[in-house]
Amino acid sequence: MGIFKYLIGFWAAIAVYAIFSFLAGPRGLSAYNYLLSERDRQWENMNELGLINDELEKTKSNLLYDHDTLLVHARQMGYGQEDERFVRIVGLNNIRTVPAVAGNIYISSNPEYISDRFIKITALIVGLFIFAFLLMIDIIYSRVK
Repeated sequence: MGIFKYLIGFWAAIAVYAIFSFLAGPRGLSAYNYLLSERDRQWENMNELGLINDELEKTKSNLLYDHDTLLVHARQMGYGQEDERFVRIVGLNNIRTVPAVAGNIYISSNPEYISDRFIKITALIVGLFIFAFLLMIDIIYSRVK
């Protein structure tokens, strides 16, 4: 068994590195799950923007081809026809403007993960600790004999 038991420290370091990388590393499960949720948020945002785009296209079409809609929209903006007279009362803000909804700005962020360097250092420390522990047990056992 002699020297092979010291390889346990080496294999423990490899196991710690593999487990941490798989679960919390830059390409691990936590980063992957975060990216999946980010993808779903992006799809929701795209669907919302598609609905807004459809409504704006309908408004554009109505303004281009429907004279009554154009008149209503012009009156909402404070315009009128040539033969009309308006009485404006300044300060009451009675002109209603309908702002166009353009959607929300969506900024994605990077996934949170444990850096590969930290995982390697942790695995090295665990491997060296196990190696030192087995070496101390061997030294103590040899002195007791």
